[in-house]
Amino acid sequence: MIGQKILIVDDEPDIVDLLAYNFKKQEMAVFSANNGKEAIEIAKKQHPEVILLDVMLPDIDGMEVCEELRKDRNLKNSLILFLSARGEDYSQIAGYKVGADDYIVKPVKLKVLTEKIRTLLERRNEEPLGNITSTNISIDANRYTVSKDGAESIIPKKEFELLTLLMSKPEKVYRREEILEQIWGVKTFVGDRTIDVHIRKLREKFGQTIIKTVKGIGYKFEDNP
Repeated sequence: MIGQKILIVDDEPDIVDLLAYNFKKQEMAVFSANNGKEAIEIAKKQHPEVILLDVMLPDIDGMEVCEELRKDRNLKNSLILFLSARGEDYSQIAGYKVGADDYIVKPVKLKVLTEKIRTLLERRNEEPLGNITSTNISIDANRYTVSKDGAESIIPKKEFELLTLLMSKPEKVYRREEILEQIWGVKTFVGDRTIDVHIRKLREKFGQTIIKTVKGIGYKFEDNP
């Protein structure tokens, strides 16, 4: 068993049936929706651990659905993975920007998808680092919040984990491979642009100078007053 509840959102019945059959074999409680409004309603009621979300839906775009779900405090720990036929870089970047944990291009390989979810869930259940404070940014690991100059905010889980990692050892340069291993897991396959997207979002929210790019190596947190 890799989890308890999973919500599958897709307007193609064959895909829903295939995925539902696969995850029922994993002893998961499976819920499904074929449009965005229904998906939001089910997610807010059932609080699934995993949400598989198509981008192109008949009513609300999947990106909008993801953005709406990430506003709900009860869903902050839910894994959201996009499953889409759209494999363009800009689509994947948009998915990460609205808070997705992963973006998978169809056709989906069930064994790979199952392993991705398993690894992400395992990492989610690991003990978080303690509270961390810099000159003007503080992280509350228990409440999953980040405060800058006293203003508190909730950010997507992967952004939170990435910022926590970098802030845990200020001035340490984390190699890209090291970040991928610690945040996404060695068994998880993510796109080359994944780290860049999350770094960009953190800079947009907390300042362009808090994370420095060390060309050809990786990134480090700089405690700028």
